[in-house]
Amino acid sequence: MAQFPDELLNGYRNFMNGRYVEESDRYQSLAKEGQKPKAMVVACCDSRAAPETIFDCGPGELFVVRNVANLVPPYEPDGNYHSTSAALEFAVQGLKIRDIVVMGHGRCGGISAALAPSSEPLSPGDFIGKWMGMLDGPAEQIRSAGILTAAERQRALERVSVRNSLQNLRTFPCVKILEDAGKMRLHGAWFDISTGELWIMDSASGDFIRPKF
Repeated sequence: MAQFPDELLNGYRNFMNGRYVEESDRYQSLAKEGQKPKAMVVACCDSRAAPETIFDCGPGELFVVRNVANLVPPYEPDGNYHSTSAALEFAVQGLKIRDIVVMGHGRCGGISAALAPSSEPLSPGDFIGKWMGMLDGPAEQIRSAGILTAAERQRALERVSVRNSLQNLRTFPCVKILEDAGKMRLHGAWFDISTGELWIMDSASGDFIRPKF
């Protein structure tokens, strides 16, 4: 049997001796009463951009879905498997979440690959190639903007993809009905790994603005 990674076991030991001891009452309450998070975050699975860390949330406070490049696919109720769509449906209809945040981040590997579709690990027949294909249109438009540098193209698609995912969210009936009734709010955000800055998308203009504290 393969040996479990030592760094994970050491981390678990620290968790049990530290945070779990400090928040044991909360964990026991969550186990007994279930979770009641106030917001859902669709984030990238990049190890550098964990929403619970960025928003300083404790257990039970945030419902998080992570995938490559923090994408939300359009509503497609077919016979295939749709993990992000299933999580969204559970959050909205089961947990009664009323705030959904799509959070992109700087230096996203998935976005970088979408801008260079012939590079590894993308190929026409694999999973990630099909997944990132949701951004083929925006990626081609940004690639054709010759006046942009590589870094500018990267950041542009990282933010455009957030707006694209918000549009796809609105194709889900359970989301659109609640938003149209004023009972749900959709938000866009972008996190800069190198500086720690968080930029919030203005719902009217689509621009990303740094919040003032």
